Amino acid sequence: MMDSAAQSPSASGVEALLREELCAGDAAALNVAPILRHLLDNGANSMFSDAIISGVRGMLSDLARQLLDARARSSGELERVDHPAEYLNALADALSASPALLGHLHALACEWQLTQQLHARLALDPVLSPLLQAQMASPDPETASFAMKLLAAQARYCQEQRRMQLSLTELPGDLLHGVLVAMRTLAGVEDDSHAAAAEAAIRLEFHEARTRLGLAARLIAGMGGAALSALSISHAGTALFLTALAMASGQDRDVAVMSINETQLARLALALRASGLKPQAVEEQFLALHPDIALPEHFEQVSPDHAAALLAAAGPLAGA
Repeated sequence: MMDSAAQSPSASGVEALLREELCAGDAAALNVAPILRHLLDNGANSMFSDAIISGVRGMLSDLARQLLDARARSSGELERVDHPAEYLNALADALSASPALLGHLHALACEWQLTQQLHARLALDPVLSPLLQAQMASPDPETASFAMKLLAAQARYCQEQRRMQLSLTELPGDLLHGVLVAMRTLAGVEDDSHAAAAEAAIRLEFHEARTRLGLAARLIAGMGGAALSALSISHAGTALFLTALAMASGQDRDVAVMSINETQLARLALALRASGLKPQAVEEQFLALHPDIALPEHFEQVSPDHAAALLAAAGPLAGA
């Protein structure tokens, strides 16, 4: 890392600006989960788009339905069951009490919104990106297999997002555990052997490495030094770009998703620079993602090490 005492005034100035913007963005993110919970409960207007709020609400309801479906199957119900509205609502409400789950669903809905925007503006295919297509044609059978599986998983994600749904077994492991605990203790299934059997069946089916996010991470990791090419969103596509950005900058993927928001542009710029992109390449990603927003003057004087230090000093994105 460059000695701070040796920095030029212009470099110090742009770092101070980025640090200030980063703090302001994180302060705004602090209220993401409480605001989401309020909107889900009351349907009030806010800075969150109606589509995103509807998507989060739909995914919560779908997760609750899947939990109750699994319990019904464990009790011998072989056909689709219409669950009482009070059970569904109670369980969905319990799930919405988890800031971590809300943050993840919010990130998924924001990722889908970005995917749609880039499809409309850049004709970027929501499922098959140039990078994924190249990986599918890899001479390495394992790489090609991962790419094919990711293609199928990304297609399912797009289909589910259109329906405002999310498969239980696509949740990260810690979040899946949380929703299973909610099933055990709420919506009239306390100390219920059927709920316990349903939980066991869901856990048996779950393999985090086979989820869409797990497959994307494995694919990026398998690229080695070539993974830098995944930091071009027009080449990698939204899903692989966000995964690569998270891995290269040392952030949680949900944080990487939220850094695309216009309130988090300092974090996005620093994450791209910390990932090893040259200033011109960072500008190219801003042109694709935020064509009306320019990088601050003297940004090229912020080294990757300094960018990483600024991110580390800010800590994890609040509310993500």
